[in-house]
Formats: sequence, structure tokens, C-alpha cells
Amino acid sequence: MDIFEKLQKKAGPLGQHADDAYGYYMFPRLEGAIGPRMTFRGKEMLNWSLNNYLGLANHPEVRKADAEAAADYGLAYPMGARMMSGNSVFHEQLDKELAEFVGKEDAVLLNYGYQGMVSAIDALVDRHDVIVYDAESHACIVDGVRLHMGKRFLYKHNDAASLETQLIRAKKLTDETGGGILVITEGVFGMTGSQGNVAEIIELKKKYDFRLFVDDAHGFGSIGKGGRGIGFEQDCNDGIDVYFGTFAKSMALIGGFVAAKKEVIKYLRYNLRSQIYAKSVPMPIVKGALKRLELIRNHPEYKEQLWTIVRALQGGLKEKGFDIGHTNTMVTPVMMKGTVGEATGVVHDLRENFGIFCSVVVYPVIPKGMILLRLIPTAVHTLADVEETINAFGAIRSKLESGAYRMEQGIVAMGEQH
Repeated sequence: MDIFEKLQKKAGPLGQHADDAYGYYMFPRLEGAIGPRMTFRGKEMLNWSLNNYLGLANHPEVRKADAEAAADYGLAYPMGARMMSGNSVFHEQLDKELAEFVGKEDAVLLNYGYQGMVSAIDALVDRHDVIVYDAESHACIVDGVRLHMGKRFLYKHNDAASLETQLIRAKKLTDETGGGILVITEGVFGMTGSQGNVAEIIELKKKYDFRLFVDDAHGFGSIGKGGRGIGFEQDCNDGIDVYFGTFAKSMALIGGFVAAKKEVIKYLRYNLRSQIYAKSVPMPIVKGALKRLELIRNHPEYKEQLWTIVRALQGGLKEKGFDIGHTNTMVTPVMMKGTVGEATGVVHDLRENFGIFCSVVVYPVIPKGMILLRLIPTAVHTLADVEETINAFGAIRSKLESGAYRMEQGIVAMGEQH
């Protein structure tokens, strides 16, 4: 069979809906200045779908720093991979400031968080080592683990007993191979909003010899003292051996970093294939990240405002009887019973009749018969936004429970006709 013919037949779980869903449910086009109010298909929407936690995306000092750096350096400088010709004093300054901020000895910048995580996992282990990772790990972790030529074991989400079972298996193998064990978890799980049980995992180091790698993409800047992440939130930072953060959430930028002891970062600096064989981070991003980090350090009120909105939103939803799972972070999942067809009706109604834009998740990501609407509060949302949203969700729930979206399924289809 021709490989392209096979691709057309295969499509994939999301691609099979491409013709109907493009531009509305998938690849929607949000326009206007990034913030809680944006435009979708010509209508203003109250937007709960962007990880702009601290509201820095359109902060005037951030916009000024980004513009000045672009004017001074352009997007090309520095040219080449960082190891060869793409280094600068500002890249080194950012490495240093990030490490200090998250309480580690050193750090190395990453062009992209996703590819950086994949590459870091690949660099840290060889075929003699064993990886043990959380069942709800982000795709970048899963893809990094797939590159591993040794054994890998999955443990149940945030389940210390399941982790210990897998550590026993891993130890038995590494006793034979002479390898080591790398445990990987997340600081904040982006779908459910639950914190990783990082402190509990670290306690297992007393019984088992392993290193801990934490992906704190959502936690960096938004939780812990001063926004310094999960290690400070759970008072266990010294037990995190390798810390990963991204600029794509609280920093409202692109890129990321890995932080650890100096000898570990020295090794990664010379062995991260995604950085060695890729162009260095452009100067406007580096200078922009320095400005954002300065604002996070000097303005704790941004994080405080974020959490004012989080508490109001989550408290209000729970008061109205909504199921928001076990979230103890900013991420706010709202679970309702319904089919995939009903989910399209719910989202359509929210957008077209209530002017609310949020992400929807259905089977196979979550169990069949459930709908998850994910809300992402930010420091630039208001209490009025919260009230408007809770009222809209109340109306949607009533219609869902009455079967209104089942009756409308035939006319509420995906696509450009909306």
C-alpha cells in the first residue's frame, strides 16, 4: 500500500473529524489582544482557554521589552546553535537567573519546552537504565520515554503504592544491568489540575535509589512561594533532582529550561540533541524572558490576583454543585455527564449564546459518557467574569440534564456553518 493512501485511511482519532471540526472545535481562530476578552468568528468571547496565568502576555513592560529587543537585534540574532555560534551574555544571564529562581545550582535554556523535555529524557538515560513514570504524564514525557531503549514502567496516577511496586521491579532489573532509575512526574497535571505527589515520591528515596525528574510547566510562576514552583509549594525542592519549566504558561512566551546540579547541567549542555542541532533561542525571546522573570520576582501581587480569581471560580462552581474533581491548582476542570454529540452542543451553545470560550475534552481522553470543560483562570480575569461564567454554566447544565442537546444533535454539527 502507498504510504500516503494509508495515511488517508488512518486519519487518527482527531483527524477523522477534520473536515467537520476545523476552525470551530479544532484549530479555532481567536483574534485580538491576548486577554480575557477576545474575538472568535466576529463575536467577543469571555476567554478561559489560555494559560496566561499571570496576565503577562499584554503587560506594557513586557510589550516594550519585546519590541525593543526585536528592534535592537531582530529575530535572527544570534545565528547558529548555541554551542557553535549562538551564545551570548544574555543567554548565560537567563540560565543563571532561572536557576536561582527555582533554587537549583544551574540551568540550561531550551528552544521549545516540548522538544526540550523529549531530549532531556533521552540524554539522561541509557539502555541499562529504567524509567518509571506517572500514567497521566504529558505527551512530551510519553514521547521522551518512547525514545528510551531500556525498560520503562508506568504507575497509577499519583499512587505511591503503585509507584513502589514499579520501583521494586525497576530495582530488580537495574541490579542485573548496573543501570539507574529515573522517576518522572509533573508538578501540576494540566488536564485535572491536581498537583503531583512530589513530596510523597521523594520520601520513597529513603527506601529506593532513584533520581526524580519533575515537569513543572504549569507550576512555574503560579504556585509555591514567590511562584517558584512545586518544590516550594510542597517544601521539598531539594529532593527534586531535575526540574523542568516552560515559558509557555506563566511567562506567556515560548521556550523553557532544565535546572539541576551543576554537573548535571554541564552534561546536558553538551548532550541535549534538541539544542546542539537547533538554532539558538532568538535574542528577543531571551530579553523578553528576562523581563518577565523580573516582573514575577518583583510583583507577587500578580500571583495573588490569580489566586483570588481561582478561589472565586472554583468556590463558586462547587457551591453550585459542579464537579471540579480534585484540582488544587489553577486548572479548573468541570465534569458533566454527556455524549460526544452533546459535548458539541454544549460548546456551541456556550460560544454562540453565552459568549464563553473554553476547551472541551471528551472520550477517549476521558471516560466515555463524560464531558470535561476546562477553565484556565488568570490574573487579568475579574470577579464579574467569574459570576458571568458560573451563571452560564448553570444554564448549560440544566439544558444538558433535560436532554436538550440530545434533541439538537442533528442540527448542532461541527463545521463552518456556525
